[in-house]
Amino acid sequence: MKFFNSKEKNIRKISLILLVAILVLSIGGCGNSGDGGGSGKTTLQKAQKKGGVTIGFANEKPYAYQNADGELTGEAVEVARAVLKNMGIDEMEGVLTEFGSLIPGLQAKRFDMVTAGMFITPERAKDVSFANPEYSIGEAIAVNKANPLDLHSYEDIAAHESATVAVPGGAIEYDYLIAVGVPKDRIITVPDMPAALAALEAGRVDVITATGPSLQNTLDSSKNSDFERVTDFAQPTVDGESVRGYGATAFRNEDTDFVEAFNNELKKLQDSGELLEIIQEFGFTEEELPGDVTLEEVIK
Repeated sequence: MKFFNSKEKNIRKISLILLVAILVLSIGGCGNSGDGGGSGKTTLQKAQKKGGVTIGFANEKPYAYQNADGELTGEAVEVARAVLKNMGIDEMEGVLTEFGSLIPGLQAKRFDMVTAGMFITPERAKDVSFANPEYSIGEAIAVNKANPLDLHSYEDIAAHESATVAVPGGAIEYDYLIAVGVPKDRIITVPDMPAALAALEAGRVDVITATGPSLQNTLDSSKNSDFERVTDFAQPTVDGESVRGYGATAFRNEDTDFVEAFNNELKKLQDSGELLEIIQEFGFTEEELPGDVTLEEVIK
């Protein structure tokens, strides 16, 4: 058996310490190179380095949907596409999900942002960080032709003894209906607007509701003359105020730099008139522009 003197033991101890240090540094280096953008980088920094983002959408015309060729488009998508391009981010990969799963999916990092025409609400603003509004819009309803139940408002639905209404799960219209007194058991939640129209066609509901452009696109796509949009619809009144919604792109709460950069480019689009040009393609008009309204004013 070989014995080491004190000097040899110290040398071996120092060598072992150095070896462990080298291994630790090597493992750390491998970890940094494997995250696609380096540890500590923000979502925006990673997106700019990669040149692309993953977005969540709910297949709702005219906000975000796949056209006949399978291409991702819509008001919210095209606004985001223009903004991101000016930020050096050219590629957008879409992840289709139900509307009610958009915020949970964003929080779970299934995608980097939500471009689905989502309305800004104080409740949602606790869970995500919205950019400034990109449009402002009112509500609308569609019924069987000739409006047999004589419904012209959410309040009319509430006052009727049996009228039922379909609304996509997670949509702000559900909150409005509850606020004006429509019983929960007469509100049917569905995955999306095509499902709402199917419920109306099947006679499971008497009314479907969504924002004006979304409802109109649903009716136009169906080409079914048995249904009609109520043209003299009165906007719902909640807490003494007429409801008018503002839609925006949503980000994770920690992505403050992404929101700030997005807002800067969005303002440039609006000031130049390009924002109106983009949203006009999807049935919006100058009346639907957000004006100078900011996020803080919407959620106050």
